[in-house]
Amino acid sequence: MEKPDLSRAPSAPGVYIFLGEGEKVIYVGKAKNLRRRLASYFVPETGLSPKTRAMLGRAVSLDTISTATNNEALLLEAGLIKKHRPHYNIILRDDKEYQLFRLDLGAPYPRLEIARRVKSGKNGGERIFGPFSSGRDAKNAWKAIHRAFPLRRCSDRAMKNRSRPCLYYHLRQCLGPCVFAVPQELYMAMTRKVILLLEGRTGELLPRLRAEMGRASERQEYEKAALLRDQIRAVESIQERQYMVLKEARDMDVLGLAENERGLCLGLLIVRGGCLLGSRNYFWPGLELEDAEELFAGFLLQYYARAELIPPLVILPWTAESSGEDDGFNPLETAPRLSELRGARVRIAHPRPGQEAELSGLAAANARDYARRRQEDKLPALLAAAFNLKTPVERVEVVDISHISGHAARAGLVVFEQGQPLRSAWRAYTLGEDRGDDYAALASWAGRRAQDGPPWPDLLLIDGGRGQLGAVRKIFAQHDLEGAFALAAIAKARDACGRSDRRAGNVEDQIFIPGRSNPLNIKAGSQEMLFLQHIRNHAHDFVLGRHRKARAGAALRGELESIPGFGPVFARRLWEKFDSLRAMAEADDEALGLVAGLGRERVKALRAHLARIIDRDKS
Repeated sequence: MEKPDLSRAPSAPGVYIFLGEGEKVIYVGKAKNLRRRLASYFVPETGLSPKTRAMLGRAVSLDTISTATNNEALLLEAGLIKKHRPHYNIILRDDKEYQLFRLDLGAPYPRLEIARRVKSGKNGGERIFGPFSSGRDAKNAWKAIHRAFPLRRCSDRAMKNRSRPCLYYHLRQCLGPCVFAVPQELYMAMTRKVILLLEGRTGELLPRLRAEMGRASERQEYEKAALLRDQIRAVESIQERQYMVLKEARDMDVLGLAENERGLCLGLLIVRGGCLLGSRNYFWPGLELEDAEELFAGFLLQYYARAELIPPLVILPWTAESSGEDDGFNPLETAPRLSELRGARVRIAHPRPGQEAELSGLAAANARDYARRRQEDKLPALLAAAFNLKTPVERVEVVDISHISGHAARAGLVVFEQGQPLRSAWRAYTLGEDRGDDYAALASWAGRRAQDGPPWPDLLLIDGGRGQLGAVRKIFAQHDLEGAFALAAIAKARDACGRSDRRAGNVEDQIFIPGRSNPLNIKAGSQEMLFLQHIRNHAHDFVLGRHRKARAGAALRGELESIPGFGPVFARRLWEKFDSLRAMAEADDEALGLVAGLGRERVKALRAHLARIIDRDKS
């Protein structure tokens, strides 16, 4: 890009935007002084990083937006990056797989839930614990807590409609507040113990439980003493699995950085209540250490966009405190924004000698190990070479269609990142009853996917041939997305009669890309071909399962509509209130009558019909 007339650039805070071919946003940055910051790009190439040189090589034009303050520029930059996801910005992949514990203390009988997102409660008494980086760890902890502390597990809707207690009551893993008059004082006392456990205050909780057990034993309340004994054992078991890394019950996140020949790796340690809850690692190819400050600044704003993830302290291996008048990336500038999101002060600091320095070293060691493993993983590079792409293929999306003569048509989208399934991003799309041919169905899906927006894949794989590929390509072109990511189709090999050869063990599949009539020359049995077949099979199984579920749901709605004197409105009301036919059958007459607006005789007829359906299914 030729140097523009920088005298027209304002000497004020703001955002600058580099545009590529077709006015596509390829980079967004912010500056305290736009004119001075832009001048730093148009210097001899030896003074620029490889990433900046590559960006300027693709840039065609430049735009600026002035703001009143530097903080406004920071917010505008974050918003534009989220909207456009420019190729040369630091982009954090959408992380929805973090698990949180949610406890609504405003409810009469609080329920401990596992959640990915936090929705503000109507009563404002919500408590959030976590995050857990591993869904398995969160689930195991949740089960252990419920085995020791019998909180209710059913949803509010299920609790209101129960006429008899569930299995967990009989297993002594729930007090049964749905049916029985459980004293709220007793239930809330148990809830407070769970809070102490989740806050990591086991040193306070265990003596309290042991004292209660001793008093119960002295009063010869042996059943209560046995329950307290089991709670003590459960708390000790959970405590053993929690790695204590701080002497005090403090909350913080610790970041570490490592570099290899392919890029930069960021390691994150999540510490809550003095315990290490988990760790995560992120890799950005093509970056160097001189990009570290931009990496930290971008990571902080994107990762902590969710207020429930923000701790009071974030430890960085270094910060740009000495940058002075530099208009570059200073991670410290993000602290006010994080404080605003959290609703309390957030401090970003160097690690202090001692425990914080040790944790910072551990985060960096994790990042180095992950970077080494990524360097040894050749699949992203092999895929890039196979499809003639300039950057490694880190994120792959696969789409498949399932229908029966156009009925209950579904599109299934599965996502793989770094060779592993990202199940939180898997989606099933309902395409309507008029999508009998694959071309129309895929075109309909492509329009929906374009509207969903980023994150975009590095490679989108379609289960089909050249025709299916062309249908999808046409729709993406209409949404100005052609070239935003690589497109390909994977087709089954053909037998002598030209039919798809779906015999088990047949690996002679073909890969098609736009603008080429012949399939790509990817060797059968190669690592990249086996991976593409593997993810295609996942997509097929996923959409087939969703299609079967849709057909089953339609069949169940038909069962209700087949009752004499009942129609679709009646069936819809029941399915909006109850999750299953068994839940309908277990509901009392009053609940059924209120939901469907039925009198006594019609409720009786409904109950008899439901009993016949359930008895038939059992046989």
